[in-house]
Amino acid sequence: MNKISIITAIALCTLNVAVSQNKPLSIQEAVLKGRTDLAPRRLQNLGFVPDSKKISYTDKTVLNVINAETGKPEWSLNTVQLNKALSAGGNDTIASLSGFRWKSGSEFWFTSKKGEWLYSTVSKSVSKSDRKQSDASLENLEEFKEGEVYAYVKDNNVFVYANGKTAQASYDGSYEIVNGKSVHRDEFGIHKGLYWSPNGAMLAWYRMDQKDVTDYPIIDWSTYPAQNKNIKYPMAGNKSHYVTLRIFNVASGAVVNVKTSGPLDQYLTNIAWSPDEKKIYIAIVNREQNHMWLNEYDATTGDFVKTLFEESDARYIEPLNPMLFVKNNPTQFIWQSRRDGYNHFYLYGTDGKLIKQLTKGNWEVKAENGFDEKGEHLFFTANEQSPVNQDLYTINIKSGKMKRLTEGNGFHNAVVSKKGDYVIDAFSSCYTPGEYRVVNTTSGKSQLFYKAENPIKEYKTGSWRLFTIKNNAGQDLWCRLFRPVDFDSTKKYPVLVYLYNGPHSQLVTNRWMAGGELWYQYMAQKGFIVFTLDGRGTSYRGKEFEQAIHRQLGTVEMEDQLKGVEYLKSLPYVDASRLGVHGWSFGGFMTTSLMTRNPGIFKVGACGGPVIDWSYYEIMYGERYMDTPQENKEGYDKNNLLNYVDKLKGRLLMIHGAQDPVVVWQHSILYQKKAVDKGVQLDYYVYPGHEHNVLGKDRAHLMEKICNYFIDNL
Repeated sequence: MNKISIITAIALCTLNVAVSQNKPLSIQEAVLKGRTDLAPRRLQNLGFVPDSKKISYTDKTVLNVINAETGKPEWSLNTVQLNKALSAGGNDTIASLSGFRWKSGSEFWFTSKKGEWLYSTVSKSVSKSDRKQSDASLENLEEFKEGEVYAYVKDNNVFVYANGKTAQASYDGSYEIVNGKSVHRDEFGIHKGLYWSPNGAMLAWYRMDQKDVTDYPIIDWSTYPAQNKNIKYPMAGNKSHYVTLRIFNVASGAVVNVKTSGPLDQYLTNIAWSPDEKKIYIAIVNREQNHMWLNEYDATTGDFVKTLFEESDARYIEPLNPMLFVKNNPTQFIWQSRRDGYNHFYLYGTDGKLIKQLTKGNWEVKAENGFDEKGEHLFFTANEQSPVNQDLYTINIKSGKMKRLTEGNGFHNAVVSKKGDYVIDAFSSCYTPGEYRVVNTTSGKSQLFYKAENPIKEYKTGSWRLFTIKNNAGQDLWCRLFRPVDFDSTKKYPVLVYLYNGPHSQLVTNRWMAGGELWYQYMAQKGFIVFTLDGRGTSYRGKEFEQAIHRQLGTVEMEDQLKGVEYLKSLPYVDASRLGVHGWSFGGFMTTSLMTRNPGIFKVGACGGPVIDWSYYEIMYGERYMDTPQENKEGYDKNNLLNYVDKLKGRLLMIHGAQDPVVVWQHSILYQKKAVDKGVQLDYYVYPGHEHNVLGKDRAHLMEKICNYFIDNL
């Protein structure tokens, strides 16, 4: 066995908890309170007070205002004081500051059971709000000006409300023709279907023709009798939906079709408007997802103007962010690309010529956070310090000088002020529940104004740590490990490996508890080690690390997960005969793969919503990573888990949501059928009424079932 190198580049040792830990943690608490009462306190309504150098947040029943220059409290207001003002007018009282929102630097809105109110911090009085509000129940509501100019969808048609009137923008909506909704199965960063122009004069929307897409049955079991509700589900290698873009002129009511020539099944992604509303931009990706054209169109006529530039990749290309125009400079924009191997900013002119690459290095830009007042500096988050860290940076557009604005080894989420002079820094790390600071972007001076307590200090907990091991390619793989409560290094413990390891994921981070869930601590109480590893295919490690999975999903990912197993077996306190594995969705695919393609390593597995055969998965995701079944028959066959059913050793629990529209139920049904045909026994459970995940109160039932499965069988 090769010696496994453990890198502790981030100096994180086990947590020393010197407080009384007497309370046992129930599975209901771990699941239902793990992100609320038993999560580190998160400040609500955190942001900058308009037109001031002040920060405000609500903490249950109190509004707190902080001086941004000093980080010191300036004033506060509680519900007792608000209720006094409400009662003076004979109004109902409130228990919390719900619906809090600043109108100006001296007025804010809040809600009670009887409606919305406006409080003046000057007169200390309450008046009835006259704020115009849109109907929140409207489908796909997209507001330009709250309550005054907005768009929505009804019966798959687009409607626009402006100037006190409602206009219908599309008339062909049906089951097969969908207007104004997200397209391409929410891939390419798409999450909506309505796009207002900068000044609200025009509205662009997606039109999706699904006539050629196969109907897929989703059974509603809650009715008497049960009813079939078809959805359109484009499976890999089959016909896709066809998408176009239309533009509605609010003043004239005119509608134009954007003339996006090319194959019908291409992808229209990353919609962006020019600042003057004269042009609209679309990143068009071919069905093969290996070539992209950033095209400019005339917003008035819909005519094609020019291609600004093209990008291609031998494996796949995946634009996720629309072009970002430089503030106060409508002739320049910023584009995000992985063309040099890592996601970085590139500065372009609207003539399509590259001016320069703004950021560079073996790390990734994760998000843009806006410009300063003059548009000279761009704020952004990146993982330059470590793949598991996140910091806020600023870069000068002209000089390219980059500056890190956040301090502390861990994970920073930032809110930048309108002028860019101050930043609110919400920080956590593996052993830091939460700290809030205000940072002066000029001086770099940082002021702590809130520190969250350890939310589980009264409970019995195990220790945890964050570290790396090497895979066969010599790459660092980030891991986290939770040890059992009352850990004894002379004893042998069972291990539960929790994993996902698919694209667009990162489970192991330098956040509180290494990004782990509270149910890990429940299992630690039960005497389990819980281990997670992010292998090749996961995010924020560069293009090569992610694209290693191309055309062979489940192959290199298993290699990396097995290096994790190798590491676990090297620990003297691990019982190698009692290893379990659990994951959902791609993690369900990985769990089943490990149980059957490498049988005998894991004694027990529990998989949820698993992909079994990639040819039954959607076109957009499936063909990006696997190409089509016709192009990559060998890859699809090799990673089709139906071919390994008879190799199963140990106990496997398979779980599926009965109304799953993402990984359709057929995946696990086919697996069940194959198991029966082969005489293979496995356990199976279905959650009626749930889609791709089990949420709400039923999640406690799910996790209790999964945890008990390992407790009873390992």
